[in-house]
Amino acid sequence: MKPTALRRRTTTRTLVATGLAASLALAAGCAKSEDSGSKTPTASDTADAGQKVATPTAGDAKTCTIDQFGGSKIDLKGATIGFSQSEKEANPFRIAETASIKAEAQKRGLKLLTANAQSQFSKQISDVQDLMAKGANLLVIAPLNSDGWGPVFSSAAAKHIPIITIDRKINATACKDYVSFIGSDFISQGKRAADQMITATGGKGEIAILLGAAGNNVTTERTKGFKDEIAAKAPGLKVVFEQTGEFAREKGQSVTEQLIQSKPGITGIYAENDEMGLGAVNALKGAGKKAGAVKIVTVDGTRNAVQGIVDGWISGVVESNPRFGPLAFQTLDDFTKGQKVSQNIVIQDSEYSKDNAKSDLGKAF
Repeated sequence: MKPTALRRRTTTRTLVATGLAASLALAAGCAKSEDSGSKTPTASDTADAGQKVATPTAGDAKTCTIDQFGGSKIDLKGATIGFSQSEKEANPFRIAETASIKAEAQKRGLKLLTANAQSQFSKQISDVQDLMAKGANLLVIAPLNSDGWGPVFSSAAAKHIPIITIDRKINATACKDYVSFIGSDFISQGKRAADQMITATGGKGEIAILLGAAGNNVTTERTKGFKDEIAAKAPGLKVVFEQTGEFAREKGQSVTEQLIQSKPGITGIYAENDEMGLGAVNALKGAGKKAGAVKIVTVDGTRNAVQGIVDGWISGVVESNPRFGPLAFQTLDDFTKGQKVSQNIVIQDSEYSKDNAKSDLGKAF
């Protein structure tokens, strides 16, 4: 790693630590999750829960500068930043993500315009066009889908507006159509979920996958990672059911209800996000199953899912950290000053099991 990249990482980690309390304060005032009884995290609970760049990462080799991208150096404090959220904020991941972006903008004294696509891709495209029309000269986008962004790129290129994508990738060219992607290694998440499933089941039995929404790289890569790891390490585990739960709790519950009818002897369920996993728990409870009778592994790290481990309903959770604000704005700050930024910034995610779920519950979102 080059010295500049090391300095950037040090700056980013310092920023994460100092900005986290503000993010949490704002998160407490946002829309509540579906479980109104959830305990609100405090700053002391989540003092070390901010995003960190994974070290080393394969993505660090390719960088981007504002000269390469096309445009002029600007002072971030004089800019207008547009943030496009993709999904309805009933999901704790989206609540925490938006809260983190807003809190970091407020902390830095920046002008922020926001829009929420309410899980409609056509609305997200028009939302981003509207943000540019209102004067946004920098964009942070949490994409709903990975394809279909041509109209946005054309408009942004005409105005030399840099774009940072978070959480999900857009199928386009880095440092041309957009500057950087910031997010998790989703294939690794799938593999780690598979390892937890192997441990929970002993590597034998029939398992189901509650797939995420179609049309984005998160679903594709979490599925690939999981299947590849199962095939390599546990040939005695057979995937016998796959159906999308659309990353939603209600859909995860209804799909699991169908699963219980069609595959009553199912051993385990891999849910590609916590909300679907919690829906699966509701379905199992409704069917009179005992906690732990069907092993459930999920991805995200919400407080309710981690509590599910403590209560015995969930076997493991792989974290996908949603607190993008500090890292996203630090990347924009570096870029607009003319510094090199990585085209692919991979964050470091933790995980929860029965060994640490109770002690680390406060780190969940």
